[in-house]
Amino acid sequence: MYESYFKLRAKPFQLNPDPAFFYGSRGHRRAMAYLEYGLHQNEGFIVVTGEIGAGKTTLVRSLLERLDPGKVIAANLVSTQVDQNDILRMVAVAFGVPSRGLDKAGLLLALETYFVSLAAAGKRALLIVDEAQNLYEEAVEELRMLSNFQLEDHALLQSFLVGQPEFREVMQSPQMQQLRQRVIASYHLGPMDAEETRAYIEHRLHHVGWESDPVFAPAAFDAIYGYTGGIPRRINALCDRLMLSAFLAERHEVSGEDVREIVAELKEEFDPAPRKGTNGKPVPFQGGAFAPGSIDPARLVVPHGLAGQVAGMAASFDVQRIEARIAGLEHSLSATLDVLNQLLAAVRRDGTTEDSPHD
Repeated sequence: MYESYFKLRAKPFQLNPDPAFFYGSRGHRRAMAYLEYGLHQNEGFIVVTGEIGAGKTTLVRSLLERLDPGKVIAANLVSTQVDQNDILRMVAVAFGVPSRGLDKAGLLLALETYFVSLAAAGKRALLIVDEAQNLYEEAVEELRMLSNFQLEDHALLQSFLVGQPEFREVMQSPQMQQLRQRVIASYHLGPMDAEETRAYIEHRLHHVGWESDPVFAPAAFDAIYGYTGGIPRRINALCDRLMLSAFLAERHEVSGEDVREIVAELKEEFDPAPRKGTNGKPVPFQGGAFAPGSIDPARLVVPHGLAGQVAGMAASFDVQRIEARIAGLEHSLSATLDVLNQLLAAVRRDGTTEDSPHD
């Protein structure tokens, strides 16, 4: 919407991860170095963790763009909330290995055969597991078992595990001892500092042809860092709103006061303060009577600091991915209901046939 007004080639602060906008902060360069080191070692596991919106997925996609498909065949798993019975099938699908009708033993044999064929062709297999914190411990163990595949003294599969900070807790459990012994490097991707936050914003703007329109005042960069804490996705969400606000107001400068106003709007949008009626009193809850000891949402008042944190979290949500998953669930539910209706109709027909008189 505002791109043409500021003479930009594209939207600079989109929420979807795009490797074209990759910015090499100190933390991101170090994380990339760990991944490249893992590729050089060609064995074991590399673990990278980071806060929500820290840029882990963008990091992974940037790495994938750098790979030579003639040497490395990479598979990327994102939907990881599966148990040990499904993780092997997902790995097979990600690598394009036929898996229909195969049991666990058949899946393992099919995968090993595929990895051996890659090695014979002078190629390597790389498995990247994003959102690894969603994996059950049993599924992680299945991934460890895949690392046992070897041809002579060469590993046939290397894995990168990328997830949120809680995955580090999973890794510390007693059940993960054998996996920890296979981890050759681990790195936690933290937020950017104030200087990097400014450089990150300018980097994304320059990438789409920014020529200092709008101008970001120094106080604006300070206020942006103060609200976002240097988390890239939060920065994108806030700066996108700032650009839109400047466009609507026909301004060509973003000031510190502008940032504070938008932050206040974000807090207000997600502030769960009670709604007021025409008489100025809170609107009563319409869901029925409350049980003794329950909390009345109409009387719940949340401190503004906590409300700000909620606003920051909400701003970091990947709306498009959520909508896509909801659409997929709706499609699956519709298909399931259709099958059930057909089965019910078939049962009714059978019942009618059995009850009909015979000659």
